[in-house]
Amino acid sequence: MSTLGPILIADDEPLLTEMLEFRLRSKGFETIIAHDGREALTKFAEAGPSAVVLDAMMPVHDGMEVLRRIRASEAGTSVPIIMLSARRNEDDIVRALEAGASDYIVKPFLPEELVVRLRRLLVGRA
Repeated sequence: MSTLGPILIADDEPLLTEMLEFRLRSKGFETIIAHDGREALTKFAEAGPSAVVLDAMMPVHDGMEVLRRIRASEAGTSVPIIMLSARRNEDDIVRALEAGASDYIVKPFLPEELVVRLRRLLVGRA
């Protein structure tokens, strides 16, 4: 996976970001961490990640706002974005997918499932 750019993990739960960082790095991905929406947007602009794993509920800007802003940017139109959220109702999932999320995973989740979905979205991008 070394020809890909880093994966941006945006979540305000330190234990979750630590676990995802460990899991993704063990599978050969580079990672960047953001703990709120503003930091996620800044790091997205600076790093040009290959994909984003985005929590729906974060401080400063929530995940939906970050998703909208990334999709509105020239660099963010085709970057895979997986929403990761405790929100499991149909309206939240549909709204995220309509706003441009590439996939939606409900917490609690299986870390290996996230890796498989991420790889699937990145096929052909290396």
